[in-house]
Amino acid sequence: MRAAVVTQFGSPADIEERPLPQPKAGQVLVRLEACGLCHTDIHAMNGDWPVKPKLPLVPGHEGVGIIEQLGDGVTTRKVGQRVAMAWLGHACGECRYCVDGRENLCEAQYNNGYAVDGGYSEYMIADARYAVPVPDGVTALDAAPLTCAGVTTYAAIKNARVTPGETVAVFGIGGLGHLAIQYARLVGAKVIAVDITEEKLALAAELGADHVVNARATDPVQAIRKLGGADVAVVLAVAPSVFRQSFDALNRGGRLVLVSLPAGGELTVPVFETVLKGISIIGSIVGTRQDLAEVFSLHAAGRTRVITETRNLERVNDSVAEVLAGTVPARLVFTYHTADVVRVGDAPSVAS
Repeated sequence: MRAAVVTQFGSPADIEERPLPQPKAGQVLVRLEACGLCHTDIHAMNGDWPVKPKLPLVPGHEGVGIIEQLGDGVTTRKVGQRVAMAWLGHACGECRYCVDGRENLCEAQYNNGYAVDGGYSEYMIADARYAVPVPDGVTALDAAPLTCAGVTTYAAIKNARVTPGETVAVFGIGGLGHLAIQYARLVGAKVIAVDITEEKLALAAELGADHVVNARATDPVQAIRKLGGADVAVVLAVAPSVFRQSFDALNRGGRLVLVSLPAGGELTVPVFETVLKGISIIGSIVGTRQDLAEVFSLHAAGRTRVITETRNLERVNDSVAEVLAGTVPARLVFTYHTADVVRVGDAPSVAS
């Protein structure tokens, strides 16, 4: 099988031929159909974060495919079933966080494409319990971005406890941002989309953003304040200036939701304003299996649109460069031998 392998942090990935892995007890072997390229994969490839991934590494945590083989003891999944392998590759199932529905905070978790090999490969081994079923009506091409970009922004809106009529400012429109807009609208919020490219702002408007702000052409804080301020600011961009801008754009009682993880990022906020304005700062890390099941259900019901461009795995390094250059409208997805993914070359694919 082909796999994109990183052997040294900061170096390009190499396409290798590897033997087909075999599932152990409790695991499944999945024939990948698609895997999205998340910015977290780039951080993993570069070793940007304090906890380093294992090397050699096959990145990818938006893997979607068909189960081909069951390991011993697997009874809740079946051969031929489409499943998604998200960032949360395994959790202990017994700690206080797992028991009370916050398995994404489990301290014994391991993550796909970081601690274990992920979806930049034609086949992948997964813990059967954490291979989330993809419902009929959701294609692999759609499901891949939903597996991380979707569940991450869906959970961010849930964690912010957005209520109808509130204003949500989404900072950074791309793979995550174009879905965050839709989830905020689904709970009845007004949405302000903030980015530095007109193409992405045009996409935001197409997806229902009530207002768009070009942060390169104008001061986003002033622009948002003129629109009445934000009750919630969801930070999906990694530029250092965005974090303080998001804070300053908040109304009293506002919630700052931090999602992006810039290398070496730190946040400095004024204690006086935070206390007197009743500002909450919320860290939101991906989501649970239940969150992902809800994301898939909403998409199957026609409530969301996923915008992608497909790439061959051989173009992995060029694809990373595209993401870093900010030229990708939403999500790049690697597609492999598939049952229902239609290869569309490099043209945008808008699914509904």
